[in-house]
Amino acid sequence: MDYGGCQRDLSLAGIRIVVDSDSDSIRRNFTMQLRELGLEEQVEIIDLPDSNATAIQFRLHAELADSWAPNGDTMELCQKLQLDTRNNSRDLEREILVAMLLSPSSFEFTSYAELAAAIRIRRYIVEAARKTSLAFATHEAERPAEFWVYDEDRGFILRPGRSLVTALQQATQPEESAQQYTFSCRRAGEYVVLLSMAQETMLSNPKLFHELHRQAEARAVKGREFEQVFQRSIGSSGDPLPLKFFVPGDRTWFRNPDQTSSTVTGYEGSWTFYIGNGQFADFWKRGKSFTLTTKCLAMFHWRNAVYRDAQGECQINENVVDELVERSLKDPVQKAEILSEMLRLQEPLDTFSGGCIEPHRDFPRQVCVGTADLHLPDV
Repeated sequence: MDYGGCQRDLSLAGIRIVVDSDSDSIRRNFTMQLRELGLEEQVEIIDLPDSNATAIQFRLHAELADSWAPNGDTMELCQKLQLDTRNNSRDLEREILVAMLLSPSSFEFTSYAELAAAIRIRRYIVEAARKTSLAFATHEAERPAEFWVYDEDRGFILRPGRSLVTALQQATQPEESAQQYTFSCRRAGEYVVLLSMAQETMLSNPKLFHELHRQAEARAVKGREFEQVFQRSIGSSGDPLPLKFFVPGDRTWFRNPDQTSSTVTGYEGSWTFYIGNGQFADFWKRGKSFTLTTKCLAMFHWRNAVYRDAQGECQINENVVDELVERSLKDPVQKAEILSEMLRLQEPLDTFSGGCIEPHRDFPRQVCVGTADLHLPDV
């Protein structure tokens, strides 16, 4: 299969489960899930030779992959499969699983239970990201005081005896708190991931759920450390994923490739989630979302909306950005020119000749009893 000009070995594509034994149980359980989702006939199962363990690969049949996601583009899966992922959680799980089965690099798990948990976590991420609405800020932050307390050295920590799930929902979802709290986009994404992992472990791994509580009460894990502790990824700069390959629940960073506007604090790039059906979460406009096109246009026009505030600091006028995006959407030539610049892979951070798309995708670590690879630093 040709993924945007890059030939991939299909034996490495889709979902791989590597275990010491009990391959029959894996086949039986996964086949049952595929049958429940109406996907059994669309998937092929391959036993892969492995000297130390049993490896089973699940992937979409090649002719379907070419039809449903040409060149690895998963943006139109909902339209092609007639899925209603906003109103039907089973349809959302279908989109998640089909996109994973289309992956040009393997999603690897150490049990069927981990795969099932990963699909649920992705569903929780999408559902939480849709509800998340915040006030953007880079130099200040606030949380509901009933649940969180700020410590200069440890960040926002959970008050003892409070529910972590409720605390995270109160901080990010105005329908729960009736208030929008200030966040950076990076920290907002971390709260959504943590919330979704807490929701899963509360039922499937109570010990790990308790440890997540203890970590939240001890110290905030954030930034690069958060990515190392809570997430793993597929794809790399040397082996990039297709530009339009996304699985619902992916956390991704769109880089601002403009040298001038990227020096404005908070506008170096944009952290968000792919929430399926060709949409990316917009944490700053309640009930709204981005398409890949409008995300690229908005980030491009940051450079055209820079101004200096009363203190002489550079800022971005978002109202100007919105106006320019609307103009570009109505001008096919300009839109195509902007997309040709933005819809490219990111270059190294010290250069500004590339586009805004990451070569990899981030997703949560394993969380099940006996196979979890999530190691909390203060627990």
